Formats: sequence, C-alpha cells, structure tokens
Amino acid sequence: MPNPRLAGRYAKSLVDLSTEQGQLETVYADMQYLQAVCKQSKDFVSMLRSPVIPGDKKKAIIEAITKGKVSAVTSLFNNLLVTKSRESDLPEIVNAFIDQYNTIKGIHKVVFTTAVPISDELKKSIETKVKSEQGLSGVELETKTDPSLIGGFVLEFNNNLIDASILRDLRDVKKQFAKNTYVRNIR
Repeated sequence: MPNPRLAGRYAKSLVDLSTEQGQLETVYADMQYLQAVCKQSKDFVSMLRSPVIPGDKKKAIIEAITKGKVSAVTSLFNNLLVTKSRESDLPEIVNAFIDQYNTIKGIHKVVFTTAVPISDELKKSIETKVKSEQGLSGVELETKTDPSLIGGFVLEFNNNLIDASILRDLRDVKKQFAKNTYVRNIR
C-alpha cells in the first residue's frame, strides 16, 4: 500500500545526502533510470511488493538490475531500503525524489496528451509557449497518446487542466441533450 508521507521522508533524506556529497545530479539520473525500470516492468514492481519473496532475493535482483548503471550512493540507498523492509515503497520514493528535485531546480512538469503522436518540433513549440505564457523558467514536457480523445489535446501543469479535446466536446453535447432544456422552454 503506497505511503506518500514515508516516500517523501525517504526522498528528502536522499536529496539531503546527495546534496551534501555533491552528487545531486548523479542521483537524479539514477532515479530517472529506476523510474523508467518501474514504468516498463510491472513484474519488477510486483517483485518489490511481494511478501513471499525474501529480502535477500529482492536485494540480489535489485543489484543485478542496477549494477553498473547507478551510483554508489543510490546503490547503498537501495540496500538500506531492503534492510529496513521498505523496498516495496521504492517506486513512490523514486517519484517523490524526482518531484523534490524538480521543486529545488524550479522545473515544472507539463503533461501533453493527444490522440496521435506529435513531432519534436511541436513539442519544442509547446514548451516555449507554456514557458512564455505562464512565466515558468523550466519545463519538463511529457507527451502521451490517448486515442479516445479523438482529436485535440489535454494539457496538464501546476494543477491546471486545459481540455481542448473532441471527447470533452462530445461529453458537453451529451450533457446538453440530457438536460433537454429546449423541450422545457417550448412549453
């Protein structure tokens, strides 16, 4: 069961430790790698959360996946999580670390969802437009595709949502027909 407070505390400790040792950028790159592993492999996340698999097996699997790809600080941190039986919270800790890093660096996460994939040129123009319109210094653009949108886009940033999709328009029309305001006005 995810525990955001616990994840935030462990992430803060790792941020403080890596800052103290001058390896914040290195550990950030390690966390991006671990986040990609967690997103790509549901089996890895299931293994971390499994109460049946003993801690030493989990530790060996984590070491095998991260050997030579993460720094010593991250490797020791992963070992600490296994020792404290907190390895099941690794995906949440990784996400919390990245969020805290982005806050420190002033980077704002922007999620742009479309019905079809978009070009790199359009990605750059969206980043530039969001930066200039909202006065943001740093933007990290994540693009997603969702064919159910039919067309248009959905833009999410700083707890704001701009939904300019055809799916939303169709839902609005459906609500208008459900209210049936025109029949009531005729009487």
